[in-house]
Order: sequence, then C-alpha cells, then structure tokens
Amino acid sequence: MAGKGLPRAQVAEIQRSRLLAAAIRAVEELGYTETTVAQITSRAHVSRRTFYELFANCEECLVAVIEDVLAQVQSELATLDLEDLAWRERVRTGLWAILSFFDREPMLARLCIVYSLRGGPAVLERREEILACLARVVDEGRLESSRVADFTSLTAEGLVGAGFAILHSRLLKERSASLRGLLGELMALIVLPYQGVAAARREQARSTPNPLPGAARKFVKVARSSGDPLDGISMRLTYRTARVLQGVGENPGLSNREVAEYAGIVDQGQVSKLLGRLERLELLSRQGSGHMKGEPNAWALTRKGEFVAQGIRAHLPSGGVGGVTSSEIEKEERSQ
Repeated sequence: MAGKGLPRAQVAEIQRSRLLAAAIRAVEELGYTETTVAQITSRAHVSRRTFYELFANCEECLVAVIEDVLAQVQSELATLDLEDLAWRERVRTGLWAILSFFDREPMLARLCIVYSLRGGPAVLERREEILACLARVVDEGRLESSRVADFTSLTAEGLVGAGFAILHSRLLKERSASLRGLLGELMALIVLPYQGVAAARREQARSTPNPLPGAARKFVKVARSSGDPLDGISMRLTYRTARVLQGVGENPGLSNREVAEYAGIVDQGQVSKLLGRLERLELLSRQGSGHMKGEPNAWALTRKGEFVAQGIRAHLPSGGVGGVTSSEIEKEERSQ
C-alpha cells in the first residue's frame, strides 16, 4: 500500500499552485504595493518556509503568475493556426483570443495590465519583453504598406503602447468591463497607419466573432473560487497530510498502523498525533475507537474531509510537475 497514491512532487506542485492563486487574490484585494509574503501564505494555507523554497520574494512569485498566464495564452494562440493567415487576419484573430482570455479571467487581466505597472524591476522587465514581442508582430504591417519607408519599428511600439493604455483605462474604470467589444476599434488603430482610412473603417464595421472557449489553469480556478477547500481550516498542506487524507478516502476503515504505512510515516506517535489533529479539525472520524479495549481505530473521512480531499485531487496538474523536489517538501514537514 505504501507505494500507491499521491507522489510527493505532485503535493509540491499543489503548494506552488496555491501560492500563485493566493498571490492573485491578494493583489486583487489589497493592491500590488500592499501585497506581502505573509498576505500570500495566509491565503494559501502554506508556510513561509515553503514559500521561500519556491520564490525568493513576493516579486518573483508575481512574475511566476505572469509567466503562467503567458504560457496559457500562447497555448491558446497555438491552436488557431495563425501562421497560415495574412497579417491583418493574424493580428485580428490573435487579438480576439487575448481579449477573450482576459474577459474570462478579469482578475488576471487587471493583474497583468493594471497592477503590473506598479511592479518592481523584474515585473516591469517581463512586461516590457511581452510588449516588445507584440510590437514585433504589429511591425510586420510595414510590409503591407505601399509606404513602407515612412514607418519604423517605433510605429508598432506606439500602437501596442496605445492599445495597452486603452485596456488599462477600461479595466481601471469598470471592473466588469468587457474587452472583446474593443476589437474593432483596436484593429482600426493598428491598421490605419499601414493600410489607410478605408481599411480601418472596414475593421470598425466588422462583426465580432463568437467568444473563444478556454479552460483556466488550476491556480486560476483557485484564485476565483469562493469554495477553497482549506478556507477556515487551520492546517497546512503537507505531503503527509495529503497522503493520510487520500489513503483514508480510498480505503475507509484503515487503522493507525495502516494509515502510517500508506503515508510512509515510521513513527507511530507521529501518525497518532496527526490523526488526532485531523479528527479535531473534523476531517476524519473514528468508526471503531474505544468500544472494546484493544480494538484498533477505523478511520473514515467526514463530509468536510471528503471536500478537502476532493480539493486536493482537483489541484493536481494535468501534465508534468516542476520547480520543487521531494527534499524541499521534507524540509517543510520538519518545520511543522
């Protein structure tokens, strides 16, 4: 039984996802400058030690959020076969995908477009790199113009900067603002210098496509969820805790000894202490304790415990894990 179940690295990835989700919530609730490591770890139910095993500081954590958002947007763009389209259609389709993503994830839109302007050097540097990448795509419009010599790459930088300023203003003024409705105006802005007034007006008049479907990553779902399985529970998610909950959930009626075997806990005193704590938190209940002298405990998940266990399973990454080693989890467990 000890060889089955939740690998340590997956628990570590859950912890990382919880920290990223908590960072998004903290920035949304408090603003960038007021967000601290303590604010993030308290929302994540993860120890400060674990945070510093993963990130050097709050800034690095927020850069990781931006990187994760960028990876998801790039993944969605990759499904659209943009390379086969002419420049104008490529820009329009890509812009529509980005606006659709931000409309699905308004918290991430505000973090990436509004709050990132108040970031430190690392956040601002990554933001500038993303803007430069977008400008290179827009700059290809020079090749569509009969007056190619009249433009430089600075034109594209200005167009991207203006587009971001429009999105920033909209998000700042209206928390429920829909960005997809800006597609025609933004495309007219981009097309105008390269292809003229007539092309810009055609972009303004075009109907908008249907919203693109998309599935948020795990930490995005945690960030916007009001049903966080660890909310209100005074516990940290460690490898051993996750293993105990998983083991009891999969094998109701396990004794203390069997739980210890499943979770890889050698010290029977430690497993008794952990089981007792989970019982006090109303996550576990004893089905056979104390009725007869010497009768072993038979542990089962409570309804509350089932909810937490389901939440842990829901946060498992769909593909691959990284950034944390099992030795780092062991350090965190020794600090408990």
